[in-house]
Amino acid sequence: MMLPQLADVRFRVSGAVFGLIVFFLLAGCTVGPDYLRPTVVIPGNYRGVVGAPAVESLADLPWWELFKDPVLQELTREALRNNYDLRTAAARVEEARAQVGVSRSFFYPQIDLNGGGRVQQVSRASEPPQSFGANRTFQNWINGFNMVWEFDVFGRIRRESEAAGAEYIASEMDRRGVYIALVADVAQSYFNLREFDLELEIAQRTLKINDETIDFYQRRLTGGVSNQLEVDQAVANRSRTSSTIPELERQIATQENLINFLLGRNPGPIPRGAVLTDQYHPPTVPAGLPAALLERRPDVQSAEQLLVAANANIGAAKALFFPTFSLNAALGSTSHEFSNIADKRAAVWAVAGGFFQPIFQGWRIFWNYEGTKARFDQALAQYEKAAQNGFREVADALVAIEKFRDVRAELEISVQALSNAARLSRLRYDTGLANYLEILIADQQLFDQELLLARARGGQLTAVVQVYRALGGGWQP
Repeated sequence: MMLPQLADVRFRVSGAVFGLIVFFLLAGCTVGPDYLRPTVVIPGNYRGVVGAPAVESLADLPWWELFKDPVLQELTREALRNNYDLRTAAARVEEARAQVGVSRSFFYPQIDLNGGGRVQQVSRASEPPQSFGANRTFQNWINGFNMVWEFDVFGRIRRESEAAGAEYIASEMDRRGVYIALVADVAQSYFNLREFDLELEIAQRTLKINDETIDFYQRRLTGGVSNQLEVDQAVANRSRTSSTIPELERQIATQENLINFLLGRNPGPIPRGAVLTDQYHPPTVPAGLPAALLERRPDVQSAEQLLVAANANIGAAKALFFPTFSLNAALGSTSHEFSNIADKRAAVWAVAGGFFQPIFQGWRIFWNYEGTKARFDQALAQYEKAAQNGFREVADALVAIEKFRDVRAELEISVQALSNAARLSRLRYDTGLANYLEILIADQQLFDQELLLARARGGQLTAVVQVYRALGGGWQP
């Protein structure tokens, strides 16, 4: 009476054991280290910033609120639509996303449909006639499904999928980095163009004054009041000023071509908005917390995601030391006559399971594992480098803003003083208290200082752009 109960108990135990085995094969474990963000030495504040670090940051502003010139905004929007590097980066994101799908496909059974047939005629010369009868032609047809399913017991597939996902995020961070660089490049190129425009306007205005001076001294020479030396000096000064105009026109054309290239269009003229002296300057340039830079800069984020991928690849390489378990199955039909291929009597099926454990492969798996650890060390160094480079770029841009501001203030004083000197030298010349050499020196110094002032103004604007770029601002949609 106890035997049926004992058989039932054994059946239940066997079912439980089978269920545990299946659960173990499907769930498994994940070998290799889990990712932990490495420690980066973060400064308490950016170099040159006095006082406690500000919580708000210039990078929190969308680019259209920082660059308020309507023409510059329209140029930037066109660049974001058409730029070649940004389109390439977007395509790389799609490629990386597709690769995530490829890596995740190995979680599922791989099912294939196959079919085929074979017709063979036996030779009469090699086989006796009685071995095959009157018919020397034989057929064999097969049709069915095959399934192969590898159980991710030790997490190799999961680690590879983790690496692919991290590389996908890294590609998205790279796209954001291209976005930031493009916004900054368009703004900086536009400000450089307006700086060259201002220098050209200064040169043309000075050239007009030089022409008037030559006419003045030519009339004095004709009237016997002046001498040829003063006229020659005026002509030489005029040529000195005129020689700067072709170079500025070359720089303007080159800068326009660069902007057109960033916009994805052929070379041509670029519309102008506000002049350089009317461009918007933020009243303050808060840099924000240095620790926030690790989250805000896409290049740092991309480097960290590549570090995550390298860490996951260590686990995938380690899993190769362990056995792989797989299930194979086949379902179909086979027949000697094609017309009978769908007959239920032709049905065949098979189920098989097994494992594969590498024993010796010339230390290939070991060296592959060592290589993944070395690649992780490389990725770690690149991540730390990206973080430190971010701190350096912000500090460089901040000091550039401060020093360009000081240079601009001093040059404004110098230009004002030299304007007065040029005016007074002419008054002294008219009253006979000075010679033309004073006028010549004052005009040359004023022209040079005005050009330097224009460059300082352009440098101050481009420094703001560099701070914005270094802080990781501008990638907001």
